[in-house]
Amino acid sequence: MGGRSTEVVSCPCQLREEHGSGSAVRSAVLEIVGRRGKMQNPVTGSGGMLVGTVEAVGPRSPLGLAPGDVVATLVSLSLTPLVVDDELAGWDGCSEQVPCSGYAILFGRSIAARLPGDLPQELSLAVMDVCGAPALTARVVAGYREPTVCVVGAAGKSGSLACAGARQAGAGRVLGVVPVQHEADALAAAGLADEVVVADARDPVALSRAVTAAGGPADVTVVCVDVPGCEGGALLSTAQGGTIVFFSMATSFTAAALGAEGLAADVTMLVGNGYVPGHADYALRLLRDVPGVDALIRAKVAS
Repeated sequence: MGGRSTEVVSCPCQLREEHGSGSAVRSAVLEIVGRRGKMQNPVTGSGGMLVGTVEAVGPRSPLGLAPGDVVATLVSLSLTPLVVDDELAGWDGCSEQVPCSGYAILFGRSIAARLPGDLPQELSLAVMDVCGAPALTARVVAGYREPTVCVVGAAGKSGSLACAGARQAGAGRVLGVVPVQHEADALAAAGLADEVVVADARDPVALSRAVTAAGGPADVTVVCVDVPGCEGGALLSTAQGGTIVFFSMATSFTAAALGAEGLAADVTMLVGNGYVPGHADYALRLLRDVPGVDALIRAKVAS
């Protein structure tokens, strides 16, 4: 299936940290897409997703789409053949959502969903970009009896949805970790966490102490931050016999595995692969049903 894209998501935090903003980030994105033929961040391996209008459908396509459908691709742009043909002229290099003109190709085992008609396109896109996080979080939490759940990066899109998913699945306590005070204030106002922790997730000892002081260690830890170096903190913040879900593609799975061995951490570690059956509908339902999720994600989109 081929289609003309109208927006590409997202510009990862890592690119903004490396290049700042504006023309430097725009040039970096164009260079990645031009060289790799897809939006695949060479540092994190991640790529976001896109919204576009279906232009053509193969005669044996199993996706159930038709020309003219406005869809969100629920498969990473790191795997999606992509051409940008407008030099990103409509993007300021600052926002997470990147308006552009171009083409993408989906395959028979790709995933795409029609955009809901009752939500702004930018909001739907922001939610669908991370819809695997709350679905897998809820599945893991449901396997425990009223567990303590720690969400690292809890004020972000995936983190706020994971908090809501954990609570709906029966979490006894939800601990939300954020790096700075203004995010702590926003998370507290949203009411998605029982305790809000301000800590640098890249500092294992500091994170562990902060989580323990807030009621940890956690039975389930969910890592939703797009920066490297959070493996040790997640291990130290998780109780023996617990589970860690790594949703960040910045995770070093070598560091996670060897770190668990070195710390004698008896934990199950899961790779959040972004796909759980029904994940898009579930995430959109959380957005509609949980005012705190709606508030945080709308603020992210607006900024």
